[in-house]
Amino acid sequence: MTDDETYPGWDAIDAALAPLYPGVEPLHYGTMIKWRIGGPDPLDGVSVYRRDDHWHLVSFGMSELYTKEWEDPDQSGWGFEFTFRVARAPGDEDPPLWAVSLLQNLGRYVFNSGNVFGPGHHLNLNGPISLARPDTAIQAAAFAEDPELGAIDTPHGRVVFLQVVGLTLEEYAVIERWDTARLLDVLLPRLPLLVTDLDRGDLTGEPGIAAAIEEGVRRDGSSTGALFVSDVGWQSEGGVTTVRFGANAATRLAGVLGARLAYDRGLVVDGPDGAVLFRTGDAYGVAEVGDGAIEVVLPAGAAVALAETLRPVAGTYTVPGAPGLVVRIVRSQIRDADGNVVAEIG
Repeated sequence: MTDDETYPGWDAIDAALAPLYPGVEPLHYGTMIKWRIGGPDPLDGVSVYRRDDHWHLVSFGMSELYTKEWEDPDQSGWGFEFTFRVARAPGDEDPPLWAVSLLQNLGRYVFNSGNVFGPGHHLNLNGPISLARPDTAIQAAAFAEDPELGAIDTPHGRVVFLQVVGLTLEEYAVIERWDTARLLDVLLPRLPLLVTDLDRGDLTGEPGIAAAIEEGVRRDGSSTGALFVSDVGWQSEGGVTTVRFGANAATRLAGVLGARLAYDRGLVVDGPDGAVLFRTGDAYGVAEVGDGAIEVVLPAGAAVALAETLRPVAGTYTVPGAPGLVVRIVRSQIRDADGNVVAEIG
């Protein structure tokens, strides 16, 4: 790089930030060895801006910063840059470096898998969002358009500023039963600018929020079309089809199934050993649909009965209104990082 070189993508991001932070020089954490020449970190850098009550992080590297290399003229790179707002205590002068690492890890996932994030997407982090805070209730995340930065058009295509929003597992479960954007709208009065606060507790139990959630689920149903679970399978023999689920997923499945089938929306339950597609229809039926998957068609009454059947208790259950369908719930083992069983469900 020389002083004569220009970086249109990078400059476009800086230009979008300038009205929000006029004259402010952010802290910038650059990558020593770039990903494109074999480095471990996909982001070329993360800028951190200090606000009165939070830190505002913005990534550089998910879009095309230097030259146009991707074929799509309308989108720059992956089409987004991460942002993240982390609560800041009065007098705190130390930026949250764990948050910089989190953005690098999210970027690494996208670069390695090819799976992109977008507004409305969500994920279970399978543990605290910060390893330095094992006590935090924030163990999941959702993605939304940054409320202040939105999206921009750059010389290399469009870029959305995609904000990471930390959530509790209870809030994450509501997303599966309902919808990401609608939940965030309900939480917004309690989470201005969707700031992630590692010290906060779950908000779904607050009376006003709880009422809004239940009303929304009843009104809208669930926007979740597929769930991945660790234990799912099926077997058909002698006119009887047995579907198997792990006990640790039973309550989750019941909530999402109930909020899908009641609105004539199907649900795919996918796992390492197979998949089951549930949908509603006039009469019960089962059909193999290839690649280790079956489709189960349920009349309305049987759909309700199935949701009521799914509970975290090991056993074999029939489903009223679905002759020939058997649900088998098996015990689930919870293991620590070393593979040791620390708990059983079911």
